[in-house]
Amino acid sequence: MASALAPPTDPARLALGLAALGRPAYLDVGHGEALGADRSIETLERRTHAVLDAARAAGVRHVDAARSYGRAEAFLASWLASRAIAPGQIAVSSKWGYRYVGAWRTDLPAGAPHELKDHSARALSEQLAESRALLGPHLALYQIHSATMESGVLEDGEVLDALARLRDGGLAVGLSVSGPSQADAVRRALDVRRGGARLFSAVQATWNLLERSPSRALAEAHATGVTVLVKEPLANGRLAPGGDAAGAVLGAARAAGLGEGPGPDALALAAALAQPWASLVLLGVVSLAQLAENLAALRVGEAAGAAVASASAALREPAEAYWRRRGALAWT
Repeated sequence: MASALAPPTDPARLALGLAALGRPAYLDVGHGEALGADRSIETLERRTHAVLDAARAAGVRHVDAARSYGRAEAFLASWLASRAIAPGQIAVSSKWGYRYVGAWRTDLPAGAPHELKDHSARALSEQLAESRALLGPHLALYQIHSATMESGVLEDGEVLDALARLRDGGLAVGLSVSGPSQADAVRRALDVRRGGARLFSAVQATWNLLERSPSRALAEAHATGVTVLVKEPLANGRLAPGGDAAGAVLGAARAAGLGEGPGPDALALAAALAQPWASLVLLGVVSLAQLAENLAALRVGEAAGAAVASASAALREPAEAYWRRRGALAWT
């Protein structure tokens, strides 16, 4: 293929996200089939450890969790302890603002939530204590989970002051954004200052070949020194094998002259890695096979990834339509 002689992408630009591993149900296409029937806490902990081991062996050096990801923080903590990994050897980020309420079930009644949002200062205090109890000195970045303009969290002085105290105490603070107004939330976050300095040093946003609306805002963030983490680069499985847009990604690769070889997930990830403002791209795998397929993005290379992004421009969906479709995905 066209990128065969190009140098592989640095695996340290990939991060492992635990949203789909830390709880028995998630809204990724094919999640249920990939996990199988046994989703006991013990089985998912072993699975998480195996994926973490393989990712680390491949050169991945960042792991992202959240309080609402079921037992993700606990699984990560037991892995760090059992492998005797010292603080700083693996960068660990987590998030507060949502709480898992899924009761470790995959059969919740239709409309019953798996997680509930609470962006109050009290929730920050409570969830920070929980995260620190599990992750201790490994925790390097603490983020608001899915900050939106509508939530008001970026205007809440009590919350922002508390986050500033964390920053001043040496813990980096950031935010993840979601929804059709991601760009607005990113730009608002860039304006938040405490003590004469920018409060947020990292932003985590959804970007993929279908949802590109925050591109310009993320470029602005990167240009000011903010770390940009790309989440959901496979559009919750829609760009992975079996997803509704997988065939179009392969078609775009052929149109770009890349020939046969990598799967649609590797190509979509390479397109995310090719964005010049993307510091880290998160993988949301739940199996060793998925991880191996995703890691093929490193061999695709950034030049080929950029070609895929360009050739697949017609795949882009209006942000409102994209997020409406995401919200309709089933938790399996």
